[in-house]
Amino acid sequence: MPDSADTKTFDVVSELSAVASGVMRNDVCGRMLEPVLDHIFEMATDEGGYHGGDASAPPPLAYFTTGLVTCLMTQLRASAKRLRISIGLPKIDARIEWKGDQVGNLPYVARGHEFRLDIDLQTETTLAEQKRVLEAATKSCFVEVILNVPISHRLRIGGKWVEA
Repeated sequence: MPDSADTKTFDVVSELSAVASGVMRNDVCGRMLEPVLDHIFEMATDEGGYHGGDASAPPPLAYFTTGLVTCLMTQLRASAKRLRISIGLPKIDARIEWKGDQVGNLPYVARGHEFRLDIDLQTETTLAEQKRVLEAATKSCFVEVILNVPISHRLRIGGKWVEA
């Protein structure tokens, strides 16, 4: 980050509460707290038959992958505007792959395989300008940058939260 007197730091904070409400269904209530207090939203997830669910809602990975693509699309437009580089309405085709390794009937271990985003900025600007927009957008897409942050987990034991 540039060392500048006009550098601002701001927080982006969301809180969510999720409860299992079926065989594999989950209901989530959440909202963004910062930088602005947003409306409460409710979402549901469910797995299909592969995991024993009823497919009554999109699977969790649908929200994750949609969030990744749409966050980047938002940041492409915001970055282009701030950089004063003209782009059209971006189009992204994504292919996101994971692998699962399972021994016998034990729980499988998931691992990321490939995240490929094919981006058309719908513009005639130079490759260098388009790369500037993309670099800025990837640095400001909170979903993309969180992929590099370890996730901490806690378990509720005897009424207290314990690091897991």
